[in-house]
Amino acid sequence: MSDNNYSTNNQHQGNDKLFSTENSTQNSEPVSQNSDKRCSKGLLPSSCNTCSLSNLCLPIAVTQNDISQLEDIIKQGKIIDRGEHIFSEHTPFRSCFAVRSGSIKTYVVSEEGEEQVTGFYLPGEIIGMDSMNTDAYSCSAKALEKSSVCEIPFDRFETLATQIPTLQHHFFQLMSKEIKESRQLSMLLSKNTAEERIASLLLSLSERFKRRKLSPTQFRLPMPRNDIGNYLGLAVETVSRVFTRFQKSGLITVQGREVTINDLDKLKDMLKHQTKCLS
Repeated sequence: MSDNNYSTNNQHQGNDKLFSTENSTQNSEPVSQNSDKRCSKGLLPSSCNTCSLSNLCLPIAVTQNDISQLEDIIKQGKIIDRGEHIFSEHTPFRSCFAVRSGSIKTYVVSEEGEEQVTGFYLPGEIIGMDSMNTDAYSCSAKALEKSSVCEIPFDRFETLATQIPTLQHHFFQLMSKEIKESRQLSMLLSKNTAEERIASLLLSLSERFKRRKLSPTQFRLPMPRNDIGNYLGLAVETVSRVFTRFQKSGLITVQGREVTINDLDKLKDMLKHQTKCLS
């Protein structure tokens, strides 16, 4: 099988030790400083003021009064169990969702019934913005592990954003970033080798964890290998082979889903021909 073959068997279950999922999702701790152990009635008791991720969701220049108005419309900290959907493709668009803890994947289903992963979202990132100009969600969003999200009803948010220019500008920036990343992914899948695709994903995760003031070189992969292959347009076996090559070369160390990047510069060198990796 060619290293760039796309596997449509999304239910493939492997025993590759590099991607052992045993106890990896059920026992994972949320990235947010607020533990799910303190939740009650399916909600996390917090506010935008105390959330450690507010610097990612909200513009820096927003005032205390603006935050108070925003909190009045946001449904904060809803707990989502592993495998539970936040929204489904083609259902009416009502809200965007900010990931507060855990991780979420988005995907579409083809006419043939095949799932295509379109993105992975970490705490501080917002899901659903690609559906704002339509009446229905353009994809489905499902929790990869026990997670929590803050729901942002779009009609009320849109009204508030017209009253708070910094909030509106920040949301436009997030939309622009979403479009840019979609374009970069298309370029990645059309031109790059399997090694370059996986290097891009690792560098994307590294940069995103760094933004959260977490280690950019030691982190846990939130997604299973079949989702990685699906997202990058690679067979599951190819994903395993590339990770094995990276590990044998000393580029990374993998234990279950825990990844350590031993040589970040060398990983970046693999993508020097690109203007910028996915981030």
